[in-house]
Amino acid sequence: MRKHFMGIYAPYIEQYLAYKRQLGFKQVTEETILAIFDRFTIERGEDRLGITPDLSKAWMQAANNLSSSYKFHRAILLNQLATFLNEKGIPSYVMRLPLCKMEFTPYIYSQDELRRLFDAADNFRVKKGLRQVMFTMPALLRLLYATGLRGGEALELTISNVNLDDQFIIVCDSKNGQERAIPFSDSLAVVLRQYVSYRNQLPASLVKDDHFFIAPDGRRIKHDCFSHWFGRLLTIAGIPRGRGVTPHALRHSFSVHSLAMMAERGTDIYCSLPVLSTYLGHKAIESTNHYVRLVSAMYPGLLKDVDRICINVFPNKTAYETY
Repeated sequence: MRKHFMGIYAPYIEQYLAYKRQLGFKQVTEETILAIFDRFTIERGEDRLGITPDLSKAWMQAANNLSSSYKFHRAILLNQLATFLNEKGIPSYVMRLPLCKMEFTPYIYSQDELRRLFDAADNFRVKKGLRQVMFTMPALLRLLYATGLRGGEALELTISNVNLDDQFIIVCDSKNGQERAIPFSDSLAVVLRQYVSYRNQLPASLVKDDHFFIAPDGRRIKHDCFSHWFGRLLTIAGIPRGRGVTPHALRHSFSVHSLAMMAERGTDIYCSLPVLSTYLGHKAIESTNHYVRLVSAMYPGLLKDVDRICINVFPNKTAYETY
């Protein structure tokens, strides 16, 4: 649901968001932060256009107890709004960005944890009337780990997005608004075909959605419902819940395990990094490079000397994505 802005910057915030969306950016988190900024300006009684140093300072001080990465995001967003206002002829202050410390290390599932998680999914049942087999979960979890898709991207896939004959997926609804094609392996193709055979056994009157992954009642799977089911699978698999132990960690695990496998095979990681970056749908290769550092930390001695020399070739400025 779109936010309703009421402060003095309301029309300019709406114009800014519309402009960014025209460029292909979803601006979901940004809209939420700008809604907080909108309320902040109302509470401060701001009645003159133009972001001042005092307003910028107060905005950042209000985030003192928040994480470093979130404060950094708030600062970048306010600077972008200020730049937009400057272009509209409204003089606005662009602050110096604060340091962004790496506070989050993604959780990487071990091979044993993955085995237990997949076993739990294969035998998962839910109580709804009669006990129903959750035939979606085995295929969905394996797809996330085998392709590194974001959970939201997988849940938004339609039947036409998944080509089982030529074994590739078209991701349309990506985080960065960029469409990409993702090939998948023969083993994943077997899993997906098996899932489709179960899906096709549902009564035609029951299937109410053309999404590829659906629940036993024929409806699309919402993200909060998937997260709930995933939490139950963690319990069944005996995997302790903690920070970062989420479906998104399957994407992190895919990235780290893929790089580690390439290193074991003697592949030059930095030649392969652009390929993996494109596969993951990263906007910049710097985001993918974080996983190289993680591989180096998790598998000491695995990377070649030349890889260790180059491991910080990209500046370590931004955090891992967490959703």
